[in-house]
Amino acid sequence: MSEEFTVKPLARDTWDAFAALVERHNGIFGGCWCIWFHPDCAERAQGYEGNRALKRRLVEEGRAHAALVFDDDRAVAWCEYGTPEELPNIHHRKQYEAETEGPPPDYRLTCIFIDKAYRRRGLSALALRGALDLIARAGGGIVGGYPQDLSDGRRVGASSLYNGTRALYERAGFTYLRPKGKGHTVMRRTLAPA
Repeated sequence: MSEEFTVKPLARDTWDAFAALVERHNGIFGGCWCIWFHPDCAERAQGYEGNRALKRRLVEEGRAHAALVFDDDRAVAWCEYGTPEELPNIHHRKQYEAETEGPPPDYRLTCIFIDKAYRRRGLSALALRGALDLIARAGGGIVGGYPQDLSDGRRVGASSLYNGTRALYERAGFTYLRPKGKGHTVMRRTLAPA
């Protein structure tokens, strides 16, 4: 394993590396393929193969975005991002929408995942930074994130950390706005175009 990591966007030419990462982890969260946040459609929730096909189609159509972290040619982490139209399904959505003040974000960060063999090496921060760089290159704007708040010192399972932690986002320049659901937060950062 190299310590020289690079970040590339999820696209047709990086699909195979992304798919290999997801396949090494049984589709992520029982075959999700990181499609839970995408809009409802007939293909969604059709099991491992259906979710895989849907994610691939969305990538090919330019409607699924992520920053992929690579160790040489092997994808080892990602941070999913997209517009609220691309990623409308966030946890505790009704509460979020009822309590939202001000303009909606231009982009959302919805999922951060690290290969089991690469955890505890700072790749969550690298994936998050990669997503922010890609958003800035696409014109920037308001970026919303919904990480877990562990500032009280409690520990949670990895499945609750699907969007990282409040501390991770604070180190990346995000501002805390309010709580959302059980233990999650609403955080924001405004990015200038790159």
